[in-house]
Amino acid sequence: MKDTKTIRVRWVRSGIGFSRRQKERVRSLGLRRLNQVVELPDTPSVRGLVGSISHLVQVVDRKAESAWTTVPEYTIRASETAPAKPSEEASQSVSAAEAVEGSPASS
Repeated sequence: MKDTKTIRVRWVRSGIGFSRRQKERVRSLGLRRLNQVVELPDTPSVRGLVGSISHLVQVVDRKAESAWTTVPEYTIRASETAPAKPSEEASQSVSAAEAVEGSPASS
């Protein structure tokens, strides 16, 4: 099979307010919805059609990559730090709680 060159065309602007003829040209490219992309053979006739409605469509250079493919990979590693020692604040709060429990006001 012969490898033919293709172009990708995206419909970027609505045909509302433009002539019926221009809307038909958009439709003849195979475009049905706004922001739809179609792949067409790169021939002079297709290029001329795209050029005649260049204010409604644009030629897209390459395929859009998925967003998740551009995110760098990472690995979750186990923590290599020693177990946390109780801080002074924690020991003070424990002793304060013991003092409150042992006071005569709590009876």
